[in-house]
Amino acid sequence: MTGAGVPPSDAVPGASPGAAVDRLVEVVALLRRHCPWTAALGHASLLEYLVEETYELYEAVDDVTRAERPSPELLDELRGELGDVLFQVVLHAQLQAEKEVFDLADVAAGLTEKLVRRNPHVFSPDGNLLPISSGSAASTDEIVETWHAVKRREKPLRSSPFDGIPRHLPALALAAKTLKRAGEGAADGAIENAGLTGPINNAGPMNSAGPMNSAGRIDDAGPAHDSRPADDEAALGEALLDLTRRAVHLGIDPERALRRAVTDYQDRAAGNT
Repeated sequence: MTGAGVPPSDAVPGASPGAAVDRLVEVVALLRRHCPWTAALGHASLLEYLVEETYELYEAVDDVTRAERPSPELLDELRGELGDVLFQVVLHAQLQAEKEVFDLADVAAGLTEKLVRRNPHVFSPDGNLLPISSGSAASTDEIVETWHAVKRREKPLRSSPFDGIPRHLPALALAAKTLKRAGEGAADGAIENAGLTGPINNAGPMNSAGPMNSAGRIDDAGPAHDSRPADDEAALGEALLDLTRRAVHLGIDPERALRRAVTDYQDRAAGNT
């Protein structure tokens, strides 16, 4: 078993999940031994369920977020979908536990250690909570920069800012993360640099690889900001819908078209072409 956890001195109030999680792990292990269907599952055969359950959780979170006062039904749906994704995590860990490689406790310990390591403004290296009076509070920009600096030290073999972006992401999500890694996030005038001044549906095409951050400072695994006005989001959604409509009318697969454009962009930005 791996490492130390965070001391519970400042833990969130409420019942400890320990007993419930232990029982869940036990039930999954029993299903693997006594249920022929569960016993036949493997990492590969579980992939379609992982994708499906993740999208269902996304929808449940979005429903709760969009509701001014989420109903008990919506919150119950969210709880259930969180459980379904947790089942996938426990099951994948169980498959490795059966091979005596690692188990769920190792997964949780590794995640805890990573969170402590990447948040030195909150934790000391040994995992203890830093005293509030230990120094001035870090700014949001400093927190994000520290997160990515630690991540770069953890993964020194990554030479491209696009390393680590899952290739199986939907094309639109793949495009967004690629642009962020290339330094074309919403900060520092990137909206203007990308030709998005004025109404979104008048935005011109992006014809170059754009600014490149060779260290890959901006990525998907750290703190994020979501401050874009709702009207901008709605306008962008309409613009994307219009582009999709145009693709359908032209007989073009928009998913494939965007994925190919992203691949070409990454090659240009990385200097491969």
